[in-house]
Amino acid sequence: MLEVKDLHAYYGKSHILQGVDMNIQAGEVVSLLGRNGVGRSTTVKAIMGEVTPHGIVRFKGKDIAGLPSYKIAHLGLGYVPEHRDIFPGLTVRQNLMLGIKNPRKPGRWKLEEMLEMFPNLARRADTAAGVLSGGEKQMLTTCRTLMGDPELIMIDEPTEGLAPIIVQQVGDLIARIAAAGLAILLVEQKLSIALRISHRLYVMGHGQIVFEGTPDQLKANETIRKDWLEV
Repeated sequence: MLEVKDLHAYYGKSHILQGVDMNIQAGEVVSLLGRNGVGRSTTVKAIMGEVTPHGIVRFKGKDIAGLPSYKIAHLGLGYVPEHRDIFPGLTVRQNLMLGIKNPRKPGRWKLEEMLEMFPNLARRADTAAGVLSGGEKQMLTTCRTLMGDPELIMIDEPTEGLAPIIVQQVGDLIARIAAAGLAILLVEQKLSIALRISHRLYVMGHGQIVFEGTPDQLKANETIRKDWLEV
């Protein structure tokens, strides 16, 4: 479904991504792990067109490298950025409705279903989104992306800065999305969540992929964990 080959990206003269190769199949949950600053967020931004990509990026067989972000989104690729952008002056309900790409063609995710799945959002459906907690904002941004009916969703650092109990809730949300059959690319630092829900994992270091394998293979590879993940 998503194929990335020899992907490079730059910030000014800084060479951030240095030949990234990865792929995600339909219905597959893949996590991209690594320490801060190694290029994980830049990878999803380059795929989504927010950073200029140099290399091959194909989605459903179509070359999307360099396309505007809105065109990539309309092809069925969803993106939940790490900074949890919402419209604070709009209600939760209005924020969710903004995610709908085509009102005449309803997707698999309905507004009522989103509110039913997440009682926290339902209780605040007509409340300004700006007063939500960090965890609620994460749920809202993720659900808003789902309202656009993506076939693959990229979620960048969804648990960053959240309390442990909220981290568990966000992990459950991602597991629900996976259970519905969506392909997921999860950028995450917390190994526990990635190991729980992923079919495969990539580990990144210094702008390159240094490991690809299953959760069990990563658990068994102490060298990779020590060199590239553990603090």
